[in-house]
Amino acid sequence: MRPLGIDGAWVDTPKVFEDSRGRFHEWFRGERFRNSVGQGFRLEQANCSRSVRGTLRGIHFASVPPGQAKCVTCVSGAVLDVVVDIRTGSPSFGKWEAVRLDDTAHGCVYLSEGLGHAFMALEDDSTVVYLCSQEYAPQREHGINPLDPALAIAWPEDLAPLLSEKDAAAPTLEETELQGLLPSYEGCSAYRRRLVSSF
Repeated sequence: MRPLGIDGAWVDTPKVFEDSRGRFHEWFRGERFRNSVGQGFRLEQANCSRSVRGTLRGIHFASVPPGQAKCVTCVSGAVLDVVVDIRTGSPSFGKWEAVRLDDTAHGCVYLSEGLGHAFMALEDDSTVVYLCSQEYAPQREHGINPLDPALAIAWPEDLAPLLSEKDAAAPTLEETELQGLLPSYEGCSAYRRRLVSSF
């Protein structure tokens, strides 16, 4: 696993075995994860979404603690997966990093608690599966508008973004900060340290 430019996010590109019968790869392996991240992954929920080309989901995040860490991969089609640093006080606050996930390279993105997550489907029937460290809890879930001009995420220019009503109406990063909903870098780091010591 390779760390991304945002602290608390990694990308993993597995070895893919292919022959006349098809392909096989390990998209998550506990030992590799622990050696890279320094802690285990507590699995509480697994999600699967299927999207038409242009669908834009996110930016989603959960209150910390406990937050919701995610391991994300694309099993069919292709998506542009984006991690956003929304932790106040972080050296990279407001920065984002994009990784193409598809059914050829079979890469996986891990984002720790407190980071924002979004993706756009680059092909029809793009299917994303992700492991979550906590179950979905509506009272802890929040969103930031993925088209916030201040974030200036470089979504593909040839695609018209298709957003849910909820995501389209989500506040900007600045508005979310003013509402006091953003996690702090210090709080997220302390929480991660507690997780490391518990494994």
